[in-house]
Amino acid sequence: MKTRTLGPKGPSVSALGLGCMGFSDFYASSAANDEEAIAVIQRGLDAGLTFLDTADMYGPFKNEVMVGKAIAGRRKDVFVATKFGIQRSADNANSRSINGTPAYVATACDASLKRLNIDTIDLYYQHRVDQQTPIEETVGAMARLVQAGKVRYLGLSEASAATIRRAHKVHPITAVQTEYSLWSRDVEDDDVLRCCRELGIAFVAYSPLGRGFLTGRYRRFEDLQANDYRRHSPRFQGENFARNLAVVDKVGEIAREKRCTPAQLALAWLLMQYEYLVPIPGTTSAERLTENLGAIRVELSLSDLKRIDAVAPRGVAAGGRYDDAGMKLVHA
Repeated sequence: MKTRTLGPKGPSVSALGLGCMGFSDFYASSAANDEEAIAVIQRGLDAGLTFLDTADMYGPFKNEVMVGKAIAGRRKDVFVATKFGIQRSADNANSRSINGTPAYVATACDASLKRLNIDTIDLYYQHRVDQQTPIEETVGAMARLVQAGKVRYLGLSEASAATIRRAHKVHPITAVQTEYSLWSRDVEDDDVLRCCRELGIAFVAYSPLGRGFLTGRYRRFEDLQANDYRRHSPRFQGENFARNLAVVDKVGEIAREKRCTPAQLALAWLLMQYEYLVPIPGTTSAERLTENLGAIRVELSLSDLKRIDAVAPRGVAAGGRYDDAGMKLVHA
């Protein structure tokens, strides 16, 4: 397994991570039980994957418990990232609120440590920026977790470049996590990626396969099961679906010429964008996990990159990546 550092002086992790959200939430395939999920995670660990990404709100709460079971006895082999800040109720999982107050930061961390059954969180993200709490107060509280030995490194998720700069002055930010893929390239235009390069902050790309769309697996809206939240995602709706599928088909043509899968091509393209970038594709399938890890062996030339850029340029995706309410919470 190839490795990357999270910044020029940051910790070393596997060049591809594993997003664990889908094991317990949002996608229809999340029906996988803990035993199946643990088997997939451990398959990844056996293959040299070290970077696991979870969050307290996935489940809610049960995803961290499952990850904790999967890494039991293998803690030294794993770099664990989790997140706080999006509050969901165990009684009403559809409820949402954002909380970045110092008091909540401390209690959320303790709860995650308990669920994960570990002594220290390797990378602790603020999941969404609390626009009612100054980022300096939130990161100040996160910094105290580092001082207490409960957290090793700090991260932000879906923060704007201005917010990242303010946070970095309070305590070094090791990683910024934002959606980034061939059909979600806005970080190239809004200074987030440029800011990370300037400050030496790693970039963790979530949904690097466009919530599965870039794999070519979904050919019709009806391919999504009735309880799959993507049925409500703008990019999977009506005319948007057809327009986005046309882009996926063009990406697939290049992948066939490169003798790799569309998923592998999409991940390989991301790995070429920034030396401190780590994609974290999610899957509930051991077969798909093995396929994704194969992206590390795909080599792309400058000519390949130009062809890919021609068929999947910035802004090519039809529809927003979230609905209007969701978009108000990104790059804050």
